[in-house]
Amino acid sequence: MVIATDWPRLAIICVLFTAAAGGVAWWAALTTARPFVRAAARAVVQLAVVSAVITVVLTRLPLTAAFLVLMASVATATSAARTKTGKKGIWVGAAILAGTVPAMAALMLSGLVPLEGIALIPIGGILIGGAMTATTLSTRRALDTLSDRYGEYEAALALGFTVPEATRELIRKPAAEALLPALDQTRTVGLVTLPGAFVGMLLGGAPVWQAGALQLVVLLGLLAVEVVAVTTVIELVARGRVRRASQQGELRLT
Repeated sequence: MVIATDWPRLAIICVLFTAAAGGVAWWAALTTARPFVRAAARAVVQLAVVSAVITVVLTRLPLTAAFLVLMASVATATSAARTKTGKKGIWVGAAILAGTVPAMAALMLSGLVPLEGIALIPIGGILIGGAMTATTLSTRRALDTLSDRYGEYEAALALGFTVPEATRELIRKPAAEALLPALDQTRTVGLVTLPGAFVGMLLGGAPVWQAGALQLVVLLGLLAVEVVAVTTVIELVARGRVRRASQQGELRLT
């Protein structure tokens, strides 16, 4: 493929895309260009490292398992940083794993995904990544809602709601908005988007029907994983397990 061998043009296009993202964000006063440059630089380094070690990882099941654990750990750290939950950020890992682990187990036990690194790492990465995104978005929306609608929270407590009940009533719908990207991707697959699993199998020479079947399983698995992640976030926030450092003394928990 041209993109795999024409390194000068590849580098130029990557720099152009990064500059466009950072430049437009700066011009529109959305943020500075720094996050985009840093993200691009990290992507280059991380993909280079992964490319160097992936061959060994894929051939040994214990190394594959260790790599999946690393992926989940990085996802937890990333979500905790994005939600600014400090020491309590470790709890977001429970939301990420709550749906991912059962989903991976179901895929392996059903025989749809063989116990091989070449299958486990891509599928696991997709599910962990989806759970991470849903966890981050739902946690941010839930905690923002608690702060912005604190008066309603207090009013619910005054009416006799318990703390978890009052919290759930406020954050359930805002947190559920994190499911919209996954729902829209599933609803428009084949018409608007051709996701990575489908394209990857086609490029690898798999029959079209087989690529479509795998993509269907992945998309529906993502829906299940993300719903479980959002539900877990709601419960963790309702029980005070997930809070921002600035909210520790702000919310009355009794």
